[in-house]
Amino acid sequence: MTEIINEHIDGLLKATSRSFHLTLTNLPKSVRDQVGLLYLLARLADTIADSKTEDVIALIEALDGYQNCLIENEIIDLQDIANMQDDLDEKRLLENLDFVISEYRKIDQKDTILMQHCLDVIISGQRLDLVRFGALGSELTSLKNDSELDDYAYRVAGSVGEFWTAITLQNELSGDVSDTELFDELGIRFGKALQMTNILRDIPADLALGRCYIPSDRLDEIGLNHHDLKNLDSIESFRPLYDYYLDLTCEHYSAAIEYIRMIPRKYRRLRMACLLPVVIGLETIGLLRTGNVLNSAERIKVERSRIKKIALFCVISTRIKLFENRILEKATYRSRNGI
Repeated sequence: MTEIINEHIDGLLKATSRSFHLTLTNLPKSVRDQVGLLYLLARLADTIADSKTEDVIALIEALDGYQNCLIENEIIDLQDIANMQDDLDEKRLLENLDFVISEYRKIDQKDTILMQHCLDVIISGQRLDLVRFGALGSELTSLKNDSELDDYAYRVAGSVGEFWTAITLQNELSGDVSDTELFDELGIRFGKALQMTNILRDIPADLALGRCYIPSDRLDEIGLNHHDLKNLDSIESFRPLYDYYLDLTCEHYSAAIEYIRMIPRKYRRLRMACLLPVVIGLETIGLLRTGNVLNSAERIKVERSRIKKIALFCVISTRIKLFENRILEKATYRSRNGI
């Protein structure tokens, strides 16, 4: 197994995200440390924001303290937050905050500037979630409109696509992308595609936490409200709106595919790291087309055995262009027509 950063950090990465860990192992070494540490630092903020407590002020203060720790190197004690965690891996991550930050301090300053900008945007999104929705388990609240949804998708994931683009242009691609402005725009949409997939897959789980990311004004147009989405029989009425958001997500994935095609084929590891989440994401959308996403008893996802096959196909596709085109065409068709 490829070592990403070091044994300790790799253990934290694998424990908190097995799927993203697979992507990281395919990244070129020039950006692997930066992307891996950014993931852990963002996951730390996410864990703080999602802690099980009714004290939303305490969570906002903890987020602000964490951000100051990153920017000003201030000391912060998150043991109380760690003790709130039911997930032992997330508890361990919080307890290893100092170690993660010490590794972050070793990164070259030109890269930490990019990392800090991305983290600032992500934390602003999580902070806004706490202000908007309250702590987990609060009264169910929804976003108001598509503008709020798009802003949220940018803050928590589009910004990561923006960072991914900047860090690879700075350390790996070496002037080999002609239109960097377009590349940046496509990278943002790449991130939004992945986040929209999560939102559209995880509706029941988010509702259980008091959060509805499907905008209320859109639900009003079809005679529903966020409480109706707790009823799996609402899927027939919800399906046209749901399909609209699946189509929107497919458009973001089309941008992600264009992004991949802008990466010169000689950068095989970077292309592989981008291909894998796109194909998995498109297949997830295909499953969501035909399944009942409102049925909390049956979470829709691509099976692990299928992910292994996709990973193998992606390896081959980085060497054979026609094979890559076929994989992407097939995944796109499934996303549009259902699997």
